[in-house]
Amino acid sequence: MRKHTRREFVKIVGLSGSGLLLAAYVPASILNAKPDGEPKIFSPSVYLQIDSNGIVTVFVHRTEMGQGVQTSLPMLVAEELEVEVDKIRVIQANADSKYGSQSTGGSWSIRSTFEPFRVAGATARMMLISAAALKFGLDESKCFAENGYIKNSVNNKSFSYAELVDDAAKLTVPKDVKLKDPKDYKIIGKRVPRTDTPDKLFGKAKFGIDIALPGMFYAVIKRPPVYGATLKNFDDSKAKKVNGVVEVIQISRGVAVIASSTWSAIKGRDALVIDWDLGSNVNVSSDSIKKEMESHISSDGFTLEEYGNPFSGNSKDAKVIEAIYEVPYIAHAPMEPVNAVANITKDKAEMWVSSQNPQDAQNRVAQLLNRKPEDVVLHVTFVGGAFGRKLRSDFAVEAAEISNVSGKIIKLMWTRDDDMKYGYFRPTSMHSMKGIVAENKVMEFKHHIIATSIRAQDQGMPKTAREYDIAGSATGWKYKFPYNRVSGTVVNTPVLISWLRAVYGTQNPFAIESFIDELAFAAGKDPLELRKELLVEDSRLKNVMLVAANKAEWNKKLEPGRGRGIAIYEGYNSFCALVAEVTVTGSKLKVDKYVAVIDCGIVVNPDTLESQIEGSIAFALSAALKQKITIRNGAIEQSNYDDFPMLTLSEMPEVEVHIIPSVEKVGGIGELAIAPVAPALCNAIFNASGKRIRKLPIELI
Repeated sequence: MRKHTRREFVKIVGLSGSGLLLAAYVPASILNAKPDGEPKIFSPSVYLQIDSNGIVTVFVHRTEMGQGVQTSLPMLVAEELEVEVDKIRVIQANADSKYGSQSTGGSWSIRSTFEPFRVAGATARMMLISAAALKFGLDESKCFAENGYIKNSVNNKSFSYAELVDDAAKLTVPKDVKLKDPKDYKIIGKRVPRTDTPDKLFGKAKFGIDIALPGMFYAVIKRPPVYGATLKNFDDSKAKKVNGVVEVIQISRGVAVIASSTWSAIKGRDALVIDWDLGSNVNVSSDSIKKEMESHISSDGFTLEEYGNPFSGNSKDAKVIEAIYEVPYIAHAPMEPVNAVANITKDKAEMWVSSQNPQDAQNRVAQLLNRKPEDVVLHVTFVGGAFGRKLRSDFAVEAAEISNVSGKIIKLMWTRDDDMKYGYFRPTSMHSMKGIVAENKVMEFKHHIIATSIRAQDQGMPKTAREYDIAGSATGWKYKFPYNRVSGTVVNTPVLISWLRAVYGTQNPFAIESFIDELAFAAGKDPLELRKELLVEDSRLKNVMLVAANKAEWNKKLEPGRGRGIAIYEGYNSFCALVAEVTVTGSKLKVDKYVAVIDCGIVVNPDTLESQIEGSIAFALSAALKQKITIRNGAIEQSNYDDFPMLTLSEMPEVEVHIIPSVEKVGGIGELAIAPVAPALCNAIFNASGKRIRKLPIELI
């Protein structure tokens, strides 16, 4: 009997957003077509299979990079399938279009798959019940699923799922399945330990950097020293004399040195003599980019949002408040630098990549090799930090190119210096803010964003408001200003930019929520009271703010030198409020505490949520307090954690996380708390010291 692949019998019947709303057509004859001795498989969806040995397997199509997706997604299946989570085998899916989007970004992993994964579990449960009812000779209403068995309420007999695989596979997959009511959840909402933690603790987990294949060689690349520089010629005679170096080749983005070890490859690279044409960007610097942005401050910019009527009153106490906020380039700086393993032969293309965007890597490698995407097998590994950097696939393409040209199995390594100097960066931006306060009220709010644009660099200059990605997290706020205008100006530079965790949410809310504090001060009002006036009544955003203020004891007086600041944020269908507490002594700052209140609808795993919020605060504090990428002579100046530092353990403040109970639609949490960290902190500094911070990273002089 012919052996069929899963692709042959899985039929995807619907798509929703970036995830799948699926059912499946599962012909029994095909399901039973397994060689003798192998377990028969019942697979009612691409995410789930149950075999005749009783093993339940969930295929996780999103990348596990520390956010707990290999635990939360199986929890959704387990809830509807009525099995214990720790009995589920989890497999990281390879890149494959049958899963829909596999991009792990935008805080989509749970909110886009909350329903499809439950549908997968519920579909299997219903089919197993139908199969059991036929074997019992009872109506389905007399049967129910419990802990891996289908039981009946007439004589209390039962069949295990393993015993029902054959019969369930012969049934037609139901098109509509009834999902549990949230009040009946047994697993969703409970604290479940991370399934990937034990292997990571004991060193068994395989990150991309851990992949090693027999006969594999290591490669590093010498890249252009200046943005836009081109290779004129190179001398590799000294490099080839380095012990372990086996080959030096020119590739699209520089010169690759291939060796028997990473160290030999690096030493060989150091010995290369290359003549570059540095081009016209050699004079680009942080100062020149800043001057370019400053030249647009007085312009109106392209209108991105506008409502209400400009203030035309004659109030004698009307005040015009103006301020400029600045945010620098920063690097993603993941602990695991980007890397990839490629084995490209005439007949086979196989990759191992720690990627957030495996289908993009698969497609780009296929394009490079002039093959079909399905002819490139791309294995997804654990990711040791990414923060958006590994949404790009440049390193996978480089590895494939070197393997293809050399005919060798290649592990491409980027050193941390490579990653810091030649990677992608969070865009820089400048924010011209203007407000009018009269009769103790805010009458006008204007925000002109002057920024480098990821979209413009990738796809060309925007032509409509919708195409201005620099407006991310700057429009649609729930504040009720009598007049509001948000405008944008895109500035082009040769510095490569890309999505960093929360993207423009790391910039625009800093300016907006800090300036709201400035307007409150000008109006003679408490910042919390002004926000209460401006926010829509009975909104979830207002609720998290009020709960945060209560939990943080907002009205409790602090001793001199200490201060509180508040900031709020709505995004990813979720709501967040942060209250920061600080101590300022002269030019020294100590961040004492953050109180976080989150409303993200139904919570799948509270433990994961709390970890995400704590991690977000540490991540955003690193950027607010320490991090800045600068450009000199057309190149990045920083190279490692010594000149691009991270928050240390001793600097981490106490963090309280409070979750609003809810049955609302599931929202994202991976990036939610990033946005309010910096403004809450800067507002607290002003409250403690009277010093207004308008430029990141924070410098107290």
